[in-house]
Amino acid sequence: MRMSSQPVGPTTCRKSLSGSRQGFRNIDTAALDFASRKSPRLSMPSATSMAACTMLLFTAGCLHAPKRDAFVSTAIGQIQFAMPSASLRADMSQQVSPGEQAEQQPSVAQAAAWENARGAEQVVQAAPDVILAFLPEDISTKASQHRVPLLADEHATSSILIPSAPAPKRNDPVDRSFREASMQRSVGEPISPQVENQLPLNLPSVLATITPSHPVVGFARWRVQEAYANLARDRALWLPTLQAGFSFHNHDGNYQASNGQIVDVNRNSFQYGLGLGGVAAGTTAQPGLIARFHLADAIFLPRVSQKTAWARGHSASATMNRQLLDAGQAYYQLVSAHQNSQIVEAAQQRLEALAKITIDFAEAGQGLQADADRLRTELALLNSRLIAAQEQSQVASARLALQLSIDASTILVPMDVNATPVPMQTSDTDKTSMIGLALGNRPELKEAQALVAAACDAYRREKYAPFVPSVLLGFSTGGFGGGLSGNLANIDDRYDFDAAMTWQVRNLGFGDKAARRQQSAQIQQSRFAKVRVLDQVAADVSEAFAQVEHRKRQLPVTQEAIATAQSSFERNLERIRDGQGLPIEVLQSAQALEAAQQAYADAVIAFNQAELQLQWALGWPVSAPENNL
Repeated sequence: MRMSSQPVGPTTCRKSLSGSRQGFRNIDTAALDFASRKSPRLSMPSATSMAACTMLLFTAGCLHAPKRDAFVSTAIGQIQFAMPSASLRADMSQQVSPGEQAEQQPSVAQAAAWENARGAEQVVQAAPDVILAFLPEDISTKASQHRVPLLADEHATSSILIPSAPAPKRNDPVDRSFREASMQRSVGEPISPQVENQLPLNLPSVLATITPSHPVVGFARWRVQEAYANLARDRALWLPTLQAGFSFHNHDGNYQASNGQIVDVNRNSFQYGLGLGGVAAGTTAQPGLIARFHLADAIFLPRVSQKTAWARGHSASATMNRQLLDAGQAYYQLVSAHQNSQIVEAAQQRLEALAKITIDFAEAGQGLQADADRLRTELALLNSRLIAAQEQSQVASARLALQLSIDASTILVPMDVNATPVPMQTSDTDKTSMIGLALGNRPELKEAQALVAAACDAYRREKYAPFVPSVLLGFSTGGFGGGLSGNLANIDDRYDFDAAMTWQVRNLGFGDKAARRQQSAQIQQSRFAKVRVLDQVAADVSEAFAQVEHRKRQLPVTQEAIATAQSSFERNLERIRDGQGLPIEVLQSAQALEAAQQAYADAVIAFNQAELQLQWALGWPVSAPENNL
C-alpha cells in the first residue's frame, strides 16, 4: 500500500483494521520473539504485552474503535522503537562477509546486538500495512526497505531476562572458560527432554479454548436448558390432556341397586374413543379431554420458573467467567514454571563456567581446593533445582490441560518466551468506580436478584392459594355398549362433559399458614444471600485492585535489582580478569543475580494473575491499557 505522512481518518482505520486479524497474529508471533531479547529494564510496555492484549480483545469480541486506536498507537511505538535495531542489523550484514563470520568469533555484546536487531526486523516484517500507514514518511519508507526475507545468520543467541554482558577481552582465560562451559549445552536446547506431542499456547488461545463445549461450561448451560423446559411445562399447565383408547367392564354377582335392593346380575359394557371407564349410568371415569389444575399454580408457577431460569442463565455466565479465570491462572503458572526453568538453567551455565575456573585455579595452585569443592556442591544443588523446575513445568502443563479439557498426554508449552507484564485495566479508574462497575456486571449478583424474585412469587402463590379454586374440566365422546350374560349389543355414540371448581383450606388453615411462613423464610434467606454476594463482589474488587497496585510497584524495583546484580556480577568478573581476586568471590554475586531474576519473574507473574483476578472481579470488561508500565 502507498505510504503517506498524511493522517488516516478513523473510518479508514476501522475498515483497514477489520481485515487485519491475521496481521496482528503475525506481529504477535514476531513480537514474542523480539521481546525475549529485550532488556527487562525498558520502561515502555513490551511487544508481548501489546500483542497479547490485542489478541485477547479480538478473542473477547470487544475491540471497539477507541480501543483499536489505542493499540494502533502502541504498535506504532513498537515499530519506531524497532527501526534503529533493524537498521543496525542491515549495517552489520553489509559490514561482515560470510567468510569473516565463519573465521571471527563474535563477542557476547556483538551477538546480543545481532540477535536484537534480528528480532526487531521480524517485528517490522510482521507489522500489518495498516500499522505502517500511520508512521511518518521517513520511518515508513525505512520499514518498507526492511520488509524483505530475513538474512541468514549463525551468531544468534538468546538472553534470559537479563541484559547481555559487555564484550570480554580477547584471549582472556576467564572469558574462554565461560565460553567453553556455555558451549557444553546448545543455547537453543530445550529445558526439558524433547517431546513430540507438544502444543504451544498463549493467553488468548487459552481463553479462546473455554467454549460451550467445555465440560464445566457445558454442564452449566444444560442446567439452563432444564430450567427453561420447566418453564415451558408450567406455562402449559392450564392446557387440557388428551386420552383415547378402549375399556371393557364385566360384573357377575350381587350389587346394590339405587333403591337399596341387592340384585344378582351378570352384565358387560365397553367404551371406545375419547374417554375410558364408563360404567352403567355413571360418567366417564377418565375423560378424553381433561384439564385439572390449581388456579394459583397456573398463575404463579410460570413466574417462579421464569425467575429460576434467569438465575440459571446468570449462574452459567458466572461459571464461564470463573473457568476463564482458572484457565488464565493455570496458564500463568505454566509460564512461571518455564520461566523458572530458564532462570535456573542460565544460572547453571554461569555456575558451570565459574566452577571450571575455580578448579583451574586450584589445580594451578592459585586457589583453594575447598573453593573448588564448594562450587561442585553448589552446582550439584543447582542441577537438582533444575530437575525440580522441569518437574514443575510438567505438572503445570497437566493442570492447564485439565482446565482446558484437552488430552492430558499433550505437553503444553507457553509461547511467551519471557514473563512480561500484561496490563488490562486503565490506571485512571479508582476503586469506587470499579466496585460500581462490578456490581453492574457480575452475573453472581444478577443470579441472587433473580432468586429473590422467584422466592417472592412462590410466597404469593401460597398467599392466594386458599382464595382461588382448583379447576376440573372433562369431555368424552365415543362408542358405548353392553348387555346381560355376555351379550354386547345396543352400541351407540356417547358424550360426557364434566366441570368442577373446588376451594381448599389445608388442615383447617394451619397448613396454609405454615406454607406462607416457609416461603417468607426463603425470601429472607435469598435477600441475605444477595447482601452477602454484594459484599463479596466489593471485596473481590478491593482485593484484586490492591494486588494490582502493589504488584505493579514491585516491577521497577525488581528490574533495578536485576540491573545492580548484573553490574555486581560483571565487576566481579572484571576483577578476576585483572587478577585481583579468586573465582569463589563471584559466587555470591551470581546467586544474587539469579535471585533478582527470579524475583522479577515472580513479580511479573503475580502482576498478571492479579490483572486477571481484577478482570474477573469486574465481570470481564476488558479495556485497552495505557502505556504506563
